[in-house]
Parts: sequence; C-alpha cells; structure tokens
Amino acid sequence: MTIRAVLWDVDDTLFDYAAADRAGMRAHLAAEGLAGLHGSVEDALVRWKELTELHWRLYEEDPTGTWQDQRRRRVRDFLDLRAMTDAEADAWFDRYVTHYEAAWELFPDALPVLDLLARDYRQAVLSNSSIHAQEPKLRALGVRDHFEAVLCAAELGSAKPAAEAFHAACTALGLPPHEVAYVGDRPDIDALGAREAGLLGIWLDRAGTGGQPGLHRVTDLHQLPPLLLGDTRFGAPSTFG
Repeated sequence: MTIRAVLWDVDDTLFDYAAADRAGMRAHLAAEGLAGLHGSVEDALVRWKELTELHWRLYEEDPTGTWQDQRRRRVRDFLDLRAMTDAEADAWFDRYVTHYEAAWELFPDALPVLDLLARDYRQAVLSNSSIHAQEPKLRALGVRDHFEAVLCAAELGSAKPAAEAFHAACTALGLPPHEVAYVGDRPDIDALGAREAGLLGIWLDRAGTGGQPGLHRVTDLHQLPPLLLGDTRFGAPSTFG
C-alpha cells in the first residue's frame, strides 16, 4: 500500500520537550526562589514531570475542558496552593514559559528528515496539545512551513488514541487512513492508536527500550524513509534499532 503523507507528533518526537521542560523549570525555580520547594531541585523536577503527565493524561481522556485549565491545575498542585486564583496561576506559568522557550530545540535528526520527506510526501501535525501552544513553537523552531495542517486535540475535541482524532487529520489531508503514516514517541497513544485507526503507525523509540512486539519501530528518524517505502504493515513488523 502506498503511503502519500506523514502525520507527526511534536513533543518528544520532533521537538525535545523533555530537555526543554527540565531546563526551563530548573531556571524558573531558581528565579522564583523555590529550589527547596520539594526538598531539592531534582525532586521538584520529578514532581513537575509527574504532574505534567497526570494532567495531560486527564486532558487527553476528556479534552472538553480548556488547555489553560489543565495548566492551572498543574501549577496549583505543584505549589500546593489550591486557593491560587486563575490570574495568579497563569502569571506563574507564563514566567515558567519564558525559561522553557529559551531552551527550545529540535532533535538533530528532525529537520534533515523533514526536508528529505518533503520531496515525496505531504506532511502535517496531529498533537494532543493546543494550537495556541504548537503553532508558535513550530514557527519559532523554523519548521511550520513543512506542514499543510496543524491539528490539536484542544480544538478537535478528540485526542489520540481515539480514531476520531486520526481520521480528522486524514480528512484535513483529503486522504484515506491507509495512505497516511503517523510517527510519534508513545507506542500506545501514537503508534498503536494510529494502527487501530487504519493508518501506518510508527513508534519513534529514541531510548531504544523496545518491548512493544508487533509495532513498527524506529530509533532514529533517519530510519523512517526506507520504512515508508517498504510499508511492511501487512508483513512482519520492522525491527530497526
């Protein structure tokens, strides 16, 4: 089956979110005088990551709330300040964002592979985020023009791994699911969700952890073009890495 388009996840796939988040929060804690809030800076970073994953998961399960609300809940839980007003939580998060944005970087393999695929494939983004977060990020990183469309759960009203989210992206491209590949860093939400929606789901396993039999897997984006050409969805799973 011929693949005509590639749909991309953004955070921890093209963009090194984890590194930027850690660097940004480390700088923010220092600027706010909160280095000892959770015992140590490292403990605080662990807690921030736990809360981020928790509130993202809750948002993915029910994206009918607002993106801003899940940010506010993260801040209140992290600071243990339930009485914090929306304005106060927003201001605190905005100060963190200043440090976070200063640490933004693409993964080294992202731009070369986006450029290479542009010769033969249409490309778009499907993210479990908000367009207000991802559009400025993609522009700041210099890659927005690679994508025909940027679709996000907050605006779609459905989130990966729901088939509706993947199908909305295929509709935006005007292509049936079997002609679209999806690339993301989460085996369940991204690769398996895409596969069950009829797309070619590909797990970007940068850490080389493996452990997900039956999924197409690459450990570096440079392995993606030959996989797309081979499209082994109806044969044995790829074993790159």
